[in-house]
Amino acid sequence: MAEKLKEAAESAFKKMPKGGPGGGLPGGPGGKLPLALIKGGAALAGAGYLAANSVYSVDAGHRAVVFNRFSGVKPFVYSEGLNFNIPWAEWPTVFDIKTRPCNLQTQTGSKDLQKIMIGIRVLHRPIPSELPFILCNLGENYDEKVLPSIMNECAKAVVAQFNASELLTKREEVSREIRRALEMRASKFKIVLEDVAITHYEFSSEFKRAVEAKQVAKQEAERAKYIVQRAYDEKKTVIAYWEGEAESTKKIGDAVKKNPGYVNLKRIEAATDIADIVSRSGNKVFLNADSLLLNLVGNVDEKLENGVTGRSKNSWF
Repeated sequence: MAEKLKEAAESAFKKMPKGGPGGGLPGGPGGKLPLALIKGGAALAGAGYLAANSVYSVDAGHRAVVFNRFSGVKPFVYSEGLNFNIPWAEWPTVFDIKTRPCNLQTQTGSKDLQKIMIGIRVLHRPIPSELPFILCNLGENYDEKVLPSIMNECAKAVVAQFNASELLTKREEVSREIRRALEMRASKFKIVLEDVAITHYEFSSEFKRAVEAKQVAKQEAERAKYIVQRAYDEKKTVIAYWEGEAESTKKIGDAVKKNPGYVNLKRIEAATDIADIVSRSGNKVFLNADSLLLNLVGNVDEKLENGVTGRSKNSWF
């Protein structure tokens, strides 16, 4: 830097007009006054340079690491605000320590050898106290160098442990396993992961058609199962109905044996129904008392039996 200032001063001195004795400015004794002015200007320029480069500012959410020409990267991290350094011998590198996102899409295979496109979103930030290590080993763009490779590797390693269907039913478990693997790998590079999320799955077209066909077959099986169950229930209903009828008939027979008047009661009920139907009919109907079941005295059973077999002379029109 001193050599550059000296060269600039000599160049400016050579370009000055010649007029006074000794080659200086007019009126200058021997050229000594202009040379003093030039040296003063050079000193002011050097002082301004030193003043401008001896301080630097660190914004909010950032940290600085200083590199020294003689000792290398300093093991100190400088916080927000105004900081000092030695001009020309030191210069700062400012890191953003705020949480930032990183997205990755990768194609991998599941446990049942299905091709799957998986998307992962990671929120990350560097460990502030480890910024000198990051600068020495990874550089300023550490996230571009580290995160894509470890995200790709961890995602493929975890997805290979699950079947394609399990990736949907056990999404939370898959996300948790990917985060655990990523945190373990990122810690070696002094990176903190705030959050890891699976943004989407995309399966192959063949797998989508297979899943759709499986669902259709499952619905058909459920429908057939329902039909069989309904038929079985109808069978049970019919059996229960006729068992009830048989039981009812048995009880009626027992009641008739114990009390013959039960038959006459049923005949009166039947005659009431017949009379009600005939009264609402528009046709004229002539029935004898035996057919109407109203002749409840005498040999009713014999007369009714003769009327049914055609041996009775009475008839209706």
